Parts: sequence; C-alpha cells; structure tokens
Amino acid sequence: MAQDRRQVIGMGALGVGATLVAGAAKAKPRAAPRPRTAQPRLKGLTVTTLVTAAGPGLGVRTVRGVLDVAGAERDLKQGLPVTVAALIDGHGDLRALGALLADAAAKAPARHLIAEHKVRFGNILDTPPKIICVGLNYAAHAAEGGAAPPKEPILFNKYNTALNHHDSTIRVTGEPAVEWDYEAELVMVMGQGGRHIPEDQALDHVFGYASGNDFSARDLQRRSAQWMLGKTVDGSGPFGPWLVSADQVDVNNLDMKMTVNGQVRQSTNTRLMIFSCAQIIAYCSKHFSLEAGDVVFTGTCEGTILGYPKDKQVWLKAGDRMVTSIQNLGDLHVTLV
Repeated sequence: MAQDRRQVIGMGALGVGATLVAGAAKAKPRAAPRPRTAQPRLKGLTVTTLVTAAGPGLGVRTVRGVLDVAGAERDLKQGLPVTVAALIDGHGDLRALGALLADAAAKAPARHLIAEHKVRFGNILDTPPKIICVGLNYAAHAAEGGAAPPKEPILFNKYNTALNHHDSTIRVTGEPAVEWDYEAELVMVMGQGGRHIPEDQALDHVFGYASGNDFSARDLQRRSAQWMLGKTVDGSGPFGPWLVSADQVDVNNLDMKMTVNGQVRQSTNTRLMIFSCAQIIAYCSKHFSLEAGDVVFTGTCEGTILGYPKDKQVWLKAGDRMVTSIQNLGDLHVTLV
C-alpha cells in the first residue's frame, strides 16, 4: 500500500491512528549493543504484554479490544514484531503491523482480538538493559523526609527480578522486612539511546510512558547509605498495564495518585517534578550510555508512609491492594501477599 510515511494507516490506542514516521533510519548511532532495524517507527500505539495459552507476546490496544500480535503472527507469518522489546528495537515488519492495526480497527478476525476485561497481563519488559530510578524528585516528598531538595538527580537502580506487571502480587510474607511502603511513579521506557543527549531533544528518545510503583522496604533501605536492599525486593518494580507511546503523552502535565485499599494516599502532577523527564535523560546520558529499552522510574511525591509521623506509620501488609493511577496511562493494580 503506497503512501507517505506520515500517513495514518491504522487505529492505535483508543482510536488514535497508528502512524509510520520517518526518523529511525536517520538517528545517530548509539552505544547500545542491540542495533535497531532501519525502518520507520509506528506512532499512536498503546501496548502491553499479553499472556495466552501460547505464552507471552505483544498486545496492542485498539477500539475493538487488544490485538494479539503474537497470535496473529502465528497465523499470518508476516514477520511481525511479537514482543514489546522487539517493537522498541525496531525489529520485525512495522509496516505489516501498521496494516494489521488498520484491519483490527475494522475487520480483523475476532480470534486475534481479546476484550480488555479478559486480558492476562505479563511483564511489559523482562530484560531491559537497565532499570534506573530517581530519588527525591518532588520537593514535598523530600521535605516530608526531612531532606533538602537535591541539586542533581539522585540515581539508584533495580534489577530485572524486581520487574512486575498489572494485576500482579508482591510477596511480603516471610521476607526479611516489615516496613513496606508504596511509591506512585511515572515510568518512561527509552526508544533510542545515546550519550550526551541534549535536553531539548531528550523526549524524542522516549518510546513511551507507564504507571509505576517503586515499592520499597524502608527498614532495608535505611540499613546503609545505599538504598539498594530496600529497592530490589523481587517484584518491587511493577509498571503497566499499558505502555503508551510518547507522541500521545504530555509528560510534563499528568495527574498521578496512589490509592491503598480504596483510600487516596498520594496525589500530585508531574509538572511538580524537580527534574523533568528531559532533564533526567540529559543528566543520565552525560554520565553513561542510555539504551533502547532502558526503564526509568522518575520519582515519587509526598504522602508515602515514610513521611508520616512515627506514631502514625502503619506499614503495608499482606492483603493490601495498591493502585497507581496516572492520567492517560491507566491504573496499575498490585496486591501484597
């Protein structure tokens, strides 16, 4: 189907057109070890990882349901990207995926579409190159812990074993900690890496955004000057249910809240970040290479249990249910067990 690369060719998230855009082939070489296929990128996508009887695979949200791209590829054999990681890396035939999305909006076979309420969600990514986290990135959160706002981003990390998904559980029973705490956070996933990325170009390197929760064990976190132990508990880095492509998101103006057992505990807007997403990308890439698929937790706001007076700190426990809600990105549900 001959057409301009910027022509809308299909239906993406909630009726937004999935669009092929030029640019991936013109991107400057990056330090990442996973080379991107030189082809146009799709825009207007809201994606996730579906778990079906055949295993995990790429799902794309459409107005008719979630398109099981991996299932469609098994039937059609068109060389489609079958995982979120492959899509981010530009692997697979993106033009064929765009055409399939156009069909999904109108006449795709029902066997390739899953109603949202029937979707089983998996980890959006299982093996990102890095998971980078930013601490004390809201002034009110720094203040509630008695800290001054940082002059530079405070960085720490999680490991891949911390990755988790929507409608998941985190085990706290039998773990060597008791001070369990929530942290609602905006998560960004890089679509293109590099070094010394200019701040005014930084958001062009983002693939998409998601709702996240930097779930923390505060007693482990405070055992040393390093926060690692309290931040790397298995399953403590959930994000989802959707990864929304960056072209659909005004990342500097998103309402965000955390609800625990139906009670709102945190509420803010991303415009109140000390360091914006663009500043975080520029700062990180000044010091080390960013790569396509890197996951970045951008920091939490005030309202954490850690910020309560000590006599009012009631730590989370098995059975508690946390919901991170970010405007236009969706509600991330996690239950403690």
